[in-house]
Amino acid sequence: MEIFLKVLLLIFSVGVITVVLLQKGKSAGLAGAISGGAEHLFGKTKARGMDLVLERITIVLGAGFVVMALLTTALTN
Repeated sequence: MEIFLKVLLLIFSVGVITVVLLQKGKSAGLAGAISGGAEHLFGKTKARGMDLVLERITIVLGAGFVVMALLTTALTN
């Protein structure tokens, strides 16, 4: 059981890394770093197509990673 949980955790972690690296950068340069958060917060930039799919996959894989990390820690100690 312990090996299965660790392998599943490894799959989630590689998945999160891969999906994050596939995404485009949301802002460029210093001007983007200053105003990029506000634009994202107030919805001026809307994700469409592949960006939206990658964002949703990132959320699911991130949540799965956290759950698997907690389960692995709780069940192996």
